Amino acid sequence: MKILIIEDETELAKSIAEYLSEENYLCEFATTFTEAMNKIGTFYYDCIVLDIMLPDGNGLEILKEIKKQNKQDGVIIVSAKNALDDRINGLQMGADDYLTKPFHLSELMARIYSIIRRKQFNNSNIVKQNELEIDILAKTVSINNQSIALTKKEFDLLLYFIGNKNKVISKSTLAEHLSGDFADMLDNHDFVYAHVKNLKKKLNDAGCEHYLKTVYGTGYKWEANG
Repeated sequence: MKILIIEDETELAKSIAEYLSEENYLCEFATTFTEAMNKIGTFYYDCIVLDIMLPDGNGLEILKEIKKQNKQDGVIIVSAKNALDDRINGLQMGADDYLTKPFHLSELMARIYSIIRRKQFNNSNIVKQNELEIDILAKTVSINNQSIALTKKEFDLLLYFIGNKNKVISKSTLAEHLSGDFADMLDNHDFVYAHVKNLKKKLNDAGCEHYLKTVYGTGYKWEANG
């Protein structure tokens, strides 16, 4: 899961990223209004942590742009205690949640998790598709009630595919999801093929139906009814 942290307090942004990284979130940074606008115009994020007080602009304008582009990124507004009007305006403009500074990192993570779960998995901690069951909190996968071992990247890929079921996802999109900004610096996306190949093999060897399809020349698609 990919998170964009828009925050001009460098130490706070680093602390958030370090905490979230422990839970297998891929974190990117934007410390200015301009940098944030460039990133949201180029990349997709599962959730954006948005400080509305930036040195070169108002974070609410970033929120307006997200909604103008009809992007589905979750947004949590971070604001000072005395910025009640900004928080209300942000929620009315489409933000999903808000936190006031200072806050506990565990609380922020819980809010991020709740937003992603609500948007992608119908507010459930357990994702089921026939013989396949995923416990998002415990980060476990079972097929026909038998656990299988996945790496962090494979687990993340599996959730990403199911969260975007019946959509064709290109290799470049998967590379961006797994590697963030670094994807543009890579000579090729062979690592995506390797991760997908390993995931497919583990699922199929455990008796899972062939939901993950290769769309030749384009990318991959997770096929599911309903």
